Amino acid sequence: MMQIKLLTVGKIKEKYIKEGIKEYSKRLEGYVKLQIIEVDDEPCPERYSRAEIEKAKQKEGERLLRYVGEQDYLILLDVRGKELSSQEFADILAERSLKGQSRIALIVGGSMGVSDQVLKRADFCWSFSKLTFPHQLFRLMLLEQIYRACKINQGETYHK
Repeated sequence: MMQIKLLTVGKIKEKYIKEGIKEYSKRLEGYVKLQIIEVDDEPCPERYSRAEIEKAKQKEGERLLRYVGEQDYLILLDVRGKELSSQEFADILAERSLKGQSRIALIVGGSMGVSDQVLKRADFCWSFSKLTFPHQLFRLMLLEQIYRACKINQGETYHK
């Protein structure tokens, strides 16, 4: 069974998002072993200098990378990444599985982005869109896409 770690910066506060995450986590139980890990975010006042922002991203990146194993295929969610269709994402998961690489880690960085260290470690950089999404809502959207990819790869129907 594929193991997926969702590594995120910050905690979910909104009840409706927590409920959605709980629902998709439950739906994924038969397809993947899912682990969601939240690391603390660094405070970032609006008047931070570029150096202070880089230092904060570095700290968050170190926290995230502690949970990434050497064997993990790391997908970084980043606006600079490649946009994929749901089918293309499903194909990536299927290809990893066929290659015996059943440990996938997905990183959703904080509001400031991610450090260069995280970017360099990434095996693939994926962008959902050029739009900006709230980080908490994005986690729910990502879980839905993982679920959709699992349904696609199993040849099961799912609403379009």
